[in-house]
Amino acid sequence: MAENGKGSCAKRRALVLFSGGLDSVLAVELLRRCGLEVTGMTFTSPFFGSAAAEEAAARMGIELEVVDITSRHLEVVRRPRYGYGKNMNPCIDCHALMVRVAAELMDGLEADFIATGEVLGERPKSQNRQALDLVAGASGAGELLLRPLSARLLPETRPEKEGWVDRECLLDLSGRSRRRQMDLAEEWGIGEYQSPAGGCLLTDASFSGRLKELMSRVPAFDGSDVEAVRAGRIFWSGSTLIVLGRRHEENMRLVELALPSDRLLRERDAPGPTALLRAYPRGASPNRREIAEAARLLGVYGKGKKPLAPRELVEVERRRGEAEPAS
Repeated sequence: MAENGKGSCAKRRALVLFSGGLDSVLAVELLRRCGLEVTGMTFTSPFFGSAAAEEAAARMGIELEVVDITSRHLEVVRRPRYGYGKNMNPCIDCHALMVRVAAELMDGLEADFIATGEVLGERPKSQNRQALDLVAGASGAGELLLRPLSARLLPETRPEKEGWVDRECLLDLSGRSRRRQMDLAEEWGIGEYQSPAGGCLLTDASFSGRLKELMSRVPAFDGSDVEAVRAGRIFWSGSTLIVLGRRHEENMRLVELALPSDRLLRERDAPGPTALLRAYPRGASPNRREIAEAARLLGVYGKGKKPLAPRELVEVERRRGEAEPAS
């Protein structure tokens, strides 16, 4: 990681992992108050998006890099080195991956070091002292990773040793209470920030159950499979995933998600749910028994509340949303 050819008097730039939540917003504002330039970086995958970060970055007037880490993140979710949290959230591995990606992109963004909004002890598993050290080491960032909100409780990092940022300007936040953070937000005139409860689907118990079943049935699942199991009611028939839309928006979403080898079916003579059928291994076709099960489900969850036969279904045409007879 290069020095970017900066002289000793040039302003240094921090690349801040930015979710739009209170801690990352405070980290950005603190570093700006310490005299640094700031660029934000946020990430997308099937489990979280960038909307909150983009809105917060626009409010704060900072440049924001949005990076899709789907393929690398799926590998972390399948095989986390440091295990899962309460549900399917591999938080330590996930944080290490994000910092690693930031480190890889740092030079191209003319940043001198990486910063996060992590607070020592705020999350018992992923933000204790050992976990913070693991993330710094596993990511390869090492001493170029600064946690400005808790820096005075942690060993000095290179930005502090080199004088790029004054350690006395940094904070000593710790613990699970967010009272000091909220007080700082009020003091600094920060009125809007994301709730800490939102964000990653992997922390959701219901979705985690769906993901566990997908992983057990389809070990080589990809991002399109994750999108499918979060799109409606989920059923399995043999080796075929059946997803039923629960409302019009979900029906339209299933049309968007359908792969060329998927089937899209609905009841012929009445409005109701759309069913997406995806057979595995990828590219296989659902058999008659699996189509019959989809017909049964479409009837039970449709207006008639009784099973249908396959002959009572039509195939949903993908481009125009029209319907053709099912075969």
